[in-house]
Amino acid sequence: MEKLSVDAHSSQADKLHLQDAHQVDVGLLLDDLSSSEEGLSSAEAHRRLITYGANVLEGKKKKSELVKFLQQFRNYFAVLLLVGGLLALLAERLEPGQGNLYIAYALIAVVLLNAIFTYIQEHQTERIMESFSRMLPQMVTVLRDGQPLSIRADAVVPGDVMILSEGDRICADGRLLEHSQLKIDLSSLTGESEPQLRHLEATSSNILESRNMVFSGTLVQSGDGKAVIYSTGMDTQLGHVVKLTKETEEVETPIRRELRRFTRIIGFIAIVLGVLFFVISVAIGKGQIDSLIFAIGIIVANVPEGLLPTVTLALTMASRRMAKKKALVKNLESIETLGSTTVICTDKTGTLTQNRIRVSTVILNRKEFVAWDRMIIKQPGAKDILDAMVLCNNAYLNHDGFSGDPTEGALLVYANGLVDVAQIKTRERFNELPFDSSTKRMITVNRDVDPDGYLAWLKGAPEVVLQKCSSYLLEGAQEEMNDAMRRHFIADFQRLAKRGERVLALAYRTVAETTLSDESGFILIGLIGMQDPPRPEVPDAIQRCRRAGIKVIMITGDYDITAETIARQVGLIKGEGVVIRGDELLTMADEQLQDSLQQPEIVFARTNPDQKLRIVRMLQAQGEVVSVTGDGVNDAPALKNADMGVAMGIMGTDVAKEASDMVLMDDNFATIVAAVEEGRTIFENIKKFIAYILTSNVPEILPFIAYVVLDIPLPLTVVLILAIDLGTDILPALGLGSERPESDVMKRPPRSRQERLLTPNLLFRSYAVVGMIQAAAGFFSYFIVLLNGGWQWGFELATTDPLYRTAVTAFFASIVFCQVANVLICRTRRQSLFSVGILTNRLVLLGIATELLLLGLISYVPICNSFFGTAPLQAWQLLLSVPFAVLIFLGDELRRMYVRRENAFVLKWLNW
Repeated sequence: MEKLSVDAHSSQADKLHLQDAHQVDVGLLLDDLSSSEEGLSSAEAHRRLITYGANVLEGKKKKSELVKFLQQFRNYFAVLLLVGGLLALLAERLEPGQGNLYIAYALIAVVLLNAIFTYIQEHQTERIMESFSRMLPQMVTVLRDGQPLSIRADAVVPGDVMILSEGDRICADGRLLEHSQLKIDLSSLTGESEPQLRHLEATSSNILESRNMVFSGTLVQSGDGKAVIYSTGMDTQLGHVVKLTKETEEVETPIRRELRRFTRIIGFIAIVLGVLFFVISVAIGKGQIDSLIFAIGIIVANVPEGLLPTVTLALTMASRRMAKKKALVKNLESIETLGSTTVICTDKTGTLTQNRIRVSTVILNRKEFVAWDRMIIKQPGAKDILDAMVLCNNAYLNHDGFSGDPTEGALLVYANGLVDVAQIKTRERFNELPFDSSTKRMITVNRDVDPDGYLAWLKGAPEVVLQKCSSYLLEGAQEEMNDAMRRHFIADFQRLAKRGERVLALAYRTVAETTLSDESGFILIGLIGMQDPPRPEVPDAIQRCRRAGIKVIMITGDYDITAETIARQVGLIKGEGVVIRGDELLTMADEQLQDSLQQPEIVFARTNPDQKLRIVRMLQAQGEVVSVTGDGVNDAPALKNADMGVAMGIMGTDVAKEASDMVLMDDNFATIVAAVEEGRTIFENIKKFIAYILTSNVPEILPFIAYVVLDIPLPLTVVLILAIDLGTDILPALGLGSERPESDVMKRPPRSRQERLLTPNLLFRSYAVVGMIQAAAGFFSYFIVLLNGGWQWGFELATTDPLYRTAVTAFFASIVFCQVANVLICRTRRQSLFSVGILTNRLVLLGIATELLLLGLISYVPICNSFFGTAPLQAWQLLLSVPFAVLIFLGDELRRMYVRRENAFVLKWLNW
């Protein structure tokens, strides 16, 4: 590792200007920061955090709360209702004293209440998402009190010495103190497309172009190093950019586009019907004022005022449920994408396995030892293999075990149980060739025990290391490595791999200088087998995926034998299965890969990032909706290109988390399956409350049509329509948004991405079936009350007439009772309500109770009677619609039974 020589210049009178941090002696910089190569003490760091503040960037300029509130009035439904309110005001001006003023007030009040509710809900959603982001803090390793310590990035202060490793997102500006093959991706700051190799000396007068600097917001692409922090937060180069950054527009998500389509269709229907029947009403001789009120009623009846806040709340509740299941979605509206997933491409380590890697087997002197056998330490060559574990390693031991790569951490923890790791680590490192997915090896050059000598240590995949070895160590002596012995060692590592162990080979050689130009001539010391047991919950999760029509493909960089063993242990492969290695994939044409991807059980092993991305794109080209898991820098392209990128929250790099759509807080494959179930459920629940809300449109619209066509007293007023849409309907709809998954939600094929929220079957069900039954119930109750009171056809009734008010109240009560039945049947689309349990959704029950309470208030409280134009009902009048409600309940129970029996007619016309 290249290391900078530091000369302290504390006697210098002039202090360093930080904008020249790249050009001055590093000793001056450390002196100016009152720091050293050992970093800060914990007490000093705490003091500086109070002085300088948290290391955070100010976010985009937030919209004022007033602007956020006013934006609630620009949705399509709000505009329609405001237009209706203005028309009612116009009607009041043209013909005062007809009650139109109250209608105008009611419509404007509805828009205002709706805006307040949606604003409050979105404000709460913002707070929830902020709390989720706080659950995923960026972590960084710094030197505190001379020891590596993992802390939150916002706690970094000037003077901290930051340890850089592959995959890290750099959280502050710093000057390099040492590095090994360190490459930084500066594209987020400078736009450079290729990662830049770092140096210890200034390479440019421009600080951004000088390669001895690292900057906040950039990524460690490969290698490692140390840097002293000199700027944090808004004082960094990225902070300066943030100050100049303009606001960016939000990207519209698929579910938001679908809702916008839905509101436009419903709004268009409302306007067309309103205008059409206004013209008809005037043409048949109705007064213009009456016709105008009639048009307003048609528009109001078509608009589901409570839909948008209900959708927002449903998504929020879904995100909370997912968070409890350890899945954090970065965008609420991307939840529904999960419901369309047809293929999950999963890695192995930490996702299908427990990520508790430990050394289990050591092959030394051609003999196999269980790792916990302390007799290993007495074997010839034991010192060499332990030295290799410690020196060819970038992990750090700490009070939590270790910090760094899990595989390297496992080696370090194992060696620490047998020797003094800290003592071995004192042997200075001069150079490093880091591990990457193409070379599959890591080499370091360290000082030998002899101060004048150097040793190169090699660690990597057995097939790679063996090719670099010309001899092997046997009982402390070097033996020539020939093809026969290579086959013996390959047989050894394949034996371990068949047991599900991950195998590394370790080797060394003497070198004359600190650079390494030739990677041959190494001496093989031995093999290390490590085990990472499968997660016990994964087999059931994979089985659930199969039942749900979701294909699971393993894509791993591990050996094909190990990958297949783990795949069989977790049930991903049950039959013959297909295992394709990266070298085989390299020679496969696209047509061959397409054919291979059709196999029901498939594993890709020894793959590199480009191959993983190719697999994902090929699946997408076949029409699949692909979710991909990943944790490393190299996984970022696949995560970005996937329909749903899923990063690991525990072992995932910052790069992987940023590229993903969802983060698993427990790195568990089973959590993905639970999230897919939630994604399917939320889409279904949105359809359920849309079906519920739309149904009442029919009994709200038909009274106005009957008023014009049949020349009867208006059976339902605009104010009562609003009482239904915003009063009695909204809480039951929210209850449907929280409905639990149906028992067969993971037994059905994935939802097509082309499936709409508003389908012909849903419209037919809501308008032509259940809606018409509700309208029949309303008219039946209305006419029974009128006829029983002595009304005859053609007689006019004043709006203040008690008989008219009683009939109108009966119509309103009929809709409420039928909506009670409707909300119950909307809880399931296929499953019997009796198997789900009628009383299992408490929010729906609360909604029903609220509906009935509002019905009682509107019907029996005098002040409400005056405002809504209603009158108290006798018991028999109240119950006139009950048979229709029972018909709705039992009729849909029968429909669901035929759906479960796969009846062709019902599936085609009545399965919404």
